[in-house]
Amino acid sequence: MNAPRARLAAALLTTCVAAALTVAVPAAPTAAGTAARTPAPDAPHRGTVTLARDPGRSPAPGRERAVRAFAEGRRARAGAAADLTHNWWGVFPQPGTHDGIMATHSVDPAYRVTDSENFTYAPTTKAQKSCMEVVTAYWDTGTELWAWDWCSSPGGPAKVLPVDAEFLSTYTTDATGRPAYSVQMVQDDASANRWSAYLFNHRTAGWDLLFRQSGKDLSELEHGWDMFEIYASVNPSTGVGYYCTEARSTVFDSGAVQLRSKGTWKPARPADSPWTEDRPDGRDFLCPPLRFVQAGANDHWTVRQ
Repeated sequence: MNAPRARLAAALLTTCVAAALTVAVPAAPTAAGTAARTPAPDAPHRGTVTLARDPGRSPAPGRERAVRAFAEGRRARAGAAADLTHNWWGVFPQPGTHDGIMATHSVDPAYRVTDSENFTYAPTTKAQKSCMEVVTAYWDTGTELWAWDWCSSPGGPAKVLPVDAEFLSTYTTDATGRPAYSVQMVQDDASANRWSAYLFNHRTAGWDLLFRQSGKDLSELEHGWDMFEIYASVNPSTGVGYYCTEARSTVFDSGAVQLRSKGTWKPARPADSPWTEDRPDGRDFLCPPLRFVQAGANDHWTVRQ
């Protein structure tokens, strides 16, 4: 996926899309609702995500397959297998615009993936040159959060966090009617390119450290991202992607996307975080009824049917 993303990023550097979609979405979060669920970026950073585990010591069956699809998909848009459709949509924070990113991501514990070759990574976020990507991973083994290590070779999930009752009660709020967690990643040592990823703990009202890493970003991509991403195949019994049916009631939402520059946090804007595409077509995602909503400019997006 490197080459397509790199080409697209180069185009976006010169032509930033500012137009908004006019699709109406029922029960979309209001500005007040978004603000209510957004933790302060400078809230105390004092805890650790103790629920996270090292996948090397407690591997889940089949995670190697998911890891392979994830890694290979970033080298070729076709994905890890010829019969997989790999596509994405969201915002691409541009080079030189930030040294930190944060967002509030929805999560749906009821969404179950049945096919072992299909993966939905949504929302997923990474800062420019950061050593990690924090991924909401839906796949047939279960729903997890991954802290993917981009500064190690080979890369892979350095921390894995099951989306279970304990996670939901600790790291999510349903202020907008569905569970959502807040993630923050910041560069805290520029010379070593050291980055730290945090989740906001609603019990302690502080940020818990999920993963810290330093080194060279091996993604070979100059931009960051906050986006909806699929690796999908067609279910022959329905003629659409498996996830199109399985996630029919799921809302994939990323709100309050903010970038840090010179110590100041500001909402992502068209000038620094252009949309990957203005008007994507659900058919290109194997799901014709899928709607892609620019709910903010450019700090809030929603994907839903």
